[in-house]
Amino acid sequence: MKRTLVTASLMAAGLFSLPTFAADIEVSVTNLTHGNHFTPILIAAHDADSRLFQVGTEASAALQKMAEGGDIADLDTAVTGNAGVTSANPAMGLLAAGANVSGVMLDTGDNTHLSIVAMVLPTNDAFMGLDGWEIPTEAGTYTMYVNAYDAGTEANDEIINGGGMSGVPGIPAAPGGDGGANGTGVMDNSDNSNVHTHPGVLGDMDPAGGMSDLDSRVHRWLNPVAKVVVTVK
Repeated sequence: MKRTLVTASLMAAGLFSLPTFAADIEVSVTNLTHGNHFTPILIAAHDADSRLFQVGTEASAALQKMAEGGDIADLDTAVTGNAGVTSANPAMGLLAAGANVSGVMLDTGDNTHLSIVAMVLPTNDAFMGLDGWEIPTEAGTYTMYVNAYDAGTEANDEIINGGGMSGVPGIPAAPGGDGGANGTGVMDNSDNSNVHTHPGVLGDMDPAGGMSDLDSRVHRWLNPVAKVVVTVK
């Protein structure tokens, strides 16, 4: 009790204060792929113990929902329910290849880390992700290049069939209108069910058949897939 009273007295006298963190940040995201879209983006400021995803671990149900169908609602709710701050869907829809969304402002409050996710279309369960980047306390502009990850929740069969619900095989759509049809399906022999770096797609050049409904001239990528610029005010 004595220690508590002394601490309270010193704080009231302004002799010391508890450390706090508060930063206004401005975020921009650029799609670096040749022919892929990002579904609605989630930008989240959160504490050091929170994660939207973690490489090498099993995807949460909320992450699976985003990675397979582009639905960020559950991830958004999880962040804000734990005193985090988000900007959900700042691009107001899909972000096309080469496009960017900029001027996204966040008052991070007491949150110290930044995460960003969005599904990569057309894929089965690929997403671009920035995982728990510690927001600098020093003002300035910081640039990061972000990889695509495989959620590990669905086989990469590369078949476009409208399958965007969790646990439903297939790719929801090819937003650029450049997907094929009648593919037999890529044989995905991976048994890695954890979140891991995405190997990219195979595709083929047969729009009316072949093994894949993806076009190898359009939809293939090499990491990184996104550029993130954060300005700390």
